Amino acid sequence: MVFAGDMNGHVGSSNAGYDGTHGGFGYGSRYSDGSRILEFADGLNLVICNTLFTKQEAKLVTYVAGPVKSTVDYSCSAGGQSQDL
Repeated sequence: MVFAGDMNGHVGSSNAGYDGTHGGFGYGSRYSDGSRILEFADGLNLVICNTLFTKQEAKLVTYVAGPVKSTVDYSCSAGGQSQDL
């Protein structure tokens, strides 16, 4: 199963508390909507694929408005732990 789209939240760069869901290579800080995305993904045993690999900032950032940059588009995949993908 693949779940992808503009989830309008910030999961941040830290995978604290979500080792099997967040790969540790996100962008910025986690906010409450990002925590909800992580809880949703964790509850369905999904891995947020965007956070599995290091990327250049230009390829990591999916939203820019003036000085504001963030990642709000995520791809999630089912099938076990991040090391299995």
